[in-house]
Order: sequence, then structure tokens, then C-alpha cells
Amino acid sequence: MRIKTQRKYKINSEIRSKVVRLVGKNIKPKVYPLKQALKIAKALSLDLVEINPKVTPTICKAMNFSKFLYNLKKKDKKNVILTKEIRLTSQTNIHDLSFKIENAKKILKSNNKVKFTIFFKGRSIFYKYLGEKMLLKCMELLSNITKVEIPPRMEEKKMFIVLIPKVSHKLN
Repeated sequence: MRIKTQRKYKINSEIRSKVVRLVGKNIKPKVYPLKQALKIAKALSLDLVEINPKVTPTICKAMNFSKFLYNLKKKDKKNVILTKEIRLTSQTNIHDLSFKIENAKKILKSNNKVKFTIFFKGRSIFYKYLGEKMLLKCMELLSNITKVEIPPRMEEKKMFIVLIPKVSHKLN
């Protein structure tokens, strides 16, 4: 999962530099006194946003700040895809499997990946085919709404598959 780092931007009167380098659309990049940069931004109905306070002179951009924040939030929401794990055993009964399949459908509807994992304990490792059979059954039950990202694979004492939701393409 991605860790969000919230960056605090200084806008308009919060900026403390006396001189700023102003950039933006329809603005000639140039060093201005802060008051003049604020007037230019206000004349264009934009906000003056501090982009890089660590350099001298401070870099500020004239932009629509609320639109900028909206686009940042939209971008963060779009890129987050989680992988949820559902654990099974090779002897999981039909009722429990149907319950786990329903949970998987909910996860897939929220546009996340599902990883079905079967753990082999003790001598059950000799019956890998039962685990693979269980995973193939999960694939079959969800085949109408999923695609297989990773087919049945064995790692140490566990076997798993990863399923992703099918993308429904609308034709114009």
C-alpha cells in the first residue's frame, strides 16, 4: 500500500519571502517583489502558491489552487489498487468456499485484486493436486467477472493465484 505524504503549500498571504521567482501560464518567468507577484496573480484571478521555498529566490506559481488540490486527490484515488488475500485449505468445504467466493466478489467490485492462498501443513504437502483443484474451482466460479493475473503457483508451503477484475469496455 502506498504511503501518503501530505505536503503543506503556502498560498497568497502565507508566503514570507520578500522576493519570489514567479512562473505560470501567460506569465513571463521573472523575479518579482512579493507584493507585485500577488497583484499579478490577483489580476489573473489566480492564487500565488509557493512551490520551492528552499531556493533563493523562492519559486512561486500562479495557479488555481483548489483545482490543483482536486486533481491531486483524483490522481491518488485512481492509482490505489489493493490486493486482498483469502486463505483456504485443500479440504475447505463447499459452504465455506461459497462464502469466501461472495467475499471475493465484493472485493473485485471495489476494483481490487484477490489472492487466493492455500497453506499446506504437515503431510498435506504431498497432496498438492487437491490444493490446485481448489484454486481452479475458485477460478471457475469467478471466471465471468475476473481475469487471471498469476496462475496457480507454488512457493514454499503455499500455493496461490491472483485474480483481477475484468474491465468492461464500452463501445461508442
